[in-house]
Order: sequence, then structure tokens, then C-alpha cells
Amino acid sequence: MLRCRNFLSKAIRKKNLKAKTKARNKTSSRRKRESIPKHQHLHEYQEIEDSEEEAEGFSLKALALSHTYEVQPLGNLYLNPGSINSRNTGLGNLQTLSDELILDILGLLDGTHLGVLAAVSKSFCVFANHEPLWRNLVLDNLNGGFLFNGSWKSTYVASFYPSFDIACTGASNVKVRDFYSDYLFQNWLCANLDMKPKWLERDNIVRKKGISVEEFVLNFEEPNKPVLLEGCMDNWAALQKWDRNYLLKVCGDVKFAVGPVEMRLEEYFRYADQVREERPLYLFDPKFAEKIPILGSDFEVPIYFREDLFSVLDNERPDYRWIIIGPAGSGSSFHIDPNSTSAWNAVIKGSKKWILFPPDVIPPGVHPSPDGAEVACPVSIIEWFMNFYDATKNWKKRPIECLCKAGGDFCAQWMVAFGDQLGRICCHYTELCQQNVKDPSDVYSWGLVRLLRRNLLNVLEFLKRPNASELVSGTQDRVNLHDKFRNAMEAAFPGTINQLVQKAEEKKAQQKKLSFWDSVTDSHAGAFKFSF
Repeated sequence: MLRCRNFLSKAIRKKNLKAKTKARNKTSSRRKRESIPKHQHLHEYQEIEDSEEEAEGFSLKALALSHTYEVQPLGNLYLNPGSINSRNTGLGNLQTLSDELILDILGLLDGTHLGVLAAVSKSFCVFANHEPLWRNLVLDNLNGGFLFNGSWKSTYVASFYPSFDIACTGASNVKVRDFYSDYLFQNWLCANLDMKPKWLERDNIVRKKGISVEEFVLNFEEPNKPVLLEGCMDNWAALQKWDRNYLLKVCGDVKFAVGPVEMRLEEYFRYADQVREERPLYLFDPKFAEKIPILGSDFEVPIYFREDLFSVLDNERPDYRWIIIGPAGSGSSFHIDPNSTSAWNAVIKGSKKWILFPPDVIPPGVHPSPDGAEVACPVSIIEWFMNFYDATKNWKKRPIECLCKAGGDFCAQWMVAFGDQLGRICCHYTELCQQNVKDPSDVYSWGLVRLLRRNLLNVLEFLKRPNASELVSGTQDRVNLHDKFRNAMEAAFPGTINQLVQKAEEKKAQQKKLSFWDSVTDSHAGAFKFSF
């Protein structure tokens, strides 16, 4: 839930400031009425107000529209003692239910019944027009066969009732006064809030260029330390070729995975150009190279990442490479890469903000289940930034952060793969797409996970967990993947597993050294798993 305390205290400060300014104006006018310029105090108030805006640090995106029904945070109700929350009067006996529960109930209705309910009262009009309800209806019923039409409700109506003019309903002309709801206001705010500069500026990752494989293994892979490698993409054809026109040309009518549906690239770009929502859908397809082979030839795996033991499974190997496209503000919430593998990510257009926590630290606001199968976290990335980003300021173990830009930077999250001396094998990280100046609606990146020899035992242990059917991802045979993989490894590399087990036992007997994460800084312990 979004905290509206800042907005409330800000409004109180403004109210008090107005009162003080009014009193000061009245006193000053008695003393030197003729010597005071007409608009001096108004200008003084504006300067103070502007400085408070700057101190608060929040700003809305360009062209941000006000909430369709002027929904306000609940704290504003306390600044208007004479007001009555019209939310309650319009809901009748249902006013005792929370906003979340009301929306859960409305989520059981189809589009026709939501439309009818919207005509019952102004309160129901606000709830029944909540965009995520219509988003779910479109995604559940159309399976990607839609053209986004500015809003999810308009998209639904245009798809099912193409001859109906939604503008004639006059929904945008409905005037709703004194409607207070933190939950509904949060959705609008997170969709329209711009990123604070400080959220993007912190960059404490190690950057390297032109290092040898041996140096990479010694300084980053084995100590489980993240690194941003520069210059690895200099010879990639994708850097010059991958723009919107090229991708549309080579992809044609091929459909790609976008959230729970599949869409043609042209349809997705139409959505990305228009959408303004809290959690934008982003294209994340693990079969792109099979669908469009030419895309797979536009890049090459850097020398640091060419060992991949899962290749012994050939066509039965789990998903391991993805093309990722998204508008600004899209991205993934905190997670761990699939099947305990290591990962690297290259940004081709735009930029990505990365936040990486060490394996033994649970990010603030994230609550994993004991077995790691499920995790509760903020609805959107922007909500996490608003409410939890500053929570780590005084932590001894602060996250590693960077802004990975197109072409020049290459992010290798090696802490994801190799773990630390506590025996945990993955980190928690989130990624947030930022705009590309030349192509402002799109961020293109390419991600790949690899299984290296040094991480083999961790992966085998992960694959044989009792709840492997819930944790393993990217394959249809989750339960038997462990046995298939182990047998294939024994056939391709006889004795390798036994050698690694012996080395692990010897290392365990030695005195443990501090991991990279322990050397930089202590917090809450725990870990969770995430499946794509």
C-alpha cells in the first residue's frame, strides 16, 4: 500500500504556510502599505512552496493527466473536516469492505456487468472503471488478439463491440467530488510519477574493460562479485541493426510472449506507445532465436560466458535466452534467476536501472515464503522505490546499483550464480527500463543464463528439492529434470561431479573467508526463488 503520509504532511505545511503568509501580509500592510509591491508576498509564498516541492523530490511525468474521477488520498479528507467521503455514501452497505476486497469481487464480473454496475452510483462508477479490472478482462479473454486503444476499457469495448462508440457513454464527464481512497489513488500516482534523480544516480558497481577470462574468474566469478563489463558488444550487429523498423521488418506476423499473452511486435509497439499504467507489460520471449533465427545471429556470446553445461541436454534444456523489450517504467520485480543459473544482460537500446542485494539479505518490502516458492512484494517497481528505497540508507550491507546503458555497458550478475560462503547461491535483484532518447517508447535488451562448472553442484541440489515442481522453470518436465541432467553430465563428462564434490568437501574443511558481500557491509537473512 502506498504511503500518503508525505502528501498529507505536505498539504498541511502548505495550509499552515498560507495562514502564516496571510497574517504576515496583514501585519505588514498596517506598517508600510505603500512601500510593499503588490505581489511580493504572493511571490514569497510561491518560492517557499517551490522549495518544498523540490525538497519532497516527487514530480509527475510530462503530459500526466489528472485522475479521471479526481480520486484523492484518504489523508486529504482530514484537511476538509466538513467533507464526507462520497466513496461511502455511494457504496451503501458495502462501504465497510476495503477497496481491495471490493475490487476483488468486481474482478469476478464480466465486461457487461461491470458496465451496468458503473451506472448504479458514482462510487460504483469509479470502482467499475478501475483500469486493472479491464486489463485482466482483455488479457484473459483476447489472448493477445487486440489493438490497444488508449485504455484497457476502450480496448475491451472496441474488441467485443466494434460498432459501439465508447465516447458516447460520457464516462469522462461524470463529476465525482470528495472521493478519497489511498488504494485507487496509488494506482494513478505510480503510473504517473517520474523517477527521482537520486534513484538513478547511485552507481557503485565495479566496471571493467578488456580483462582476461582468468581475471574475470579470479576477481568476480569465484568471490561472487557483480561486475559491469564494457566493450563486450562492440562487434555486435544488433547495436546497429536493432531499431523499431528493423525488428518489425524481420519479425512480421510472428508472435512473442508478452506477460500472459502473445502479441505481434507491431501490436506490442502500439501498446507501448500509448500505455500509462503502474505495471506496464514488457515483451520477454525465450524462443525468439528459434522464431526469428536472424536475430540469434546478430550477437555473440562473450568469451567469459561460453561454458554452458545445460547444453548437454540439447533440445530438452530449460529456457536460457530471452529478448526483452519494454516501455519506460517496465521491468521485473525482485527475483532470482531461474534454476540457480548465472545470468548476464546486454542493453541494446535505452537503459536499465539495476538493484542487486546479496544472497543473504532480503530486500525491504519483500516477504518470501519459507520454501521460497512464493514471494509477496510491492505491486510495482515504482511503489518499491517510493516506500522502500531509502530504507537501506543505514544498512551495513547496501545493494549494488548501476544504470546499464545501451552498447557500452554489459551487466554480469555473477553473484546470482556462485553464492557465498553461507551456501546460498543467488542474489535478489530488480531491473527497471528507462527511456531511450531516440526511441522513447522502447528499451531493447538481451538476456541469457548459463550453467558453469563451478556452480554445477548448487544447481543439482536445487533441481532435486522436494518442491522442484514449483521452483524449476523453463521446461515441461520439472520433476525429472534433475535425473536427466545428472545422467547426461555423467555421460558427457565422466567423473566431473565426483571431482567437484571432493573439492567442495575440502573447501568446506578449510577456514572460511569473508565473501564479497560480507566485506562491503549485515541485515536480515533469508532467500527466495523466482521462476520466469
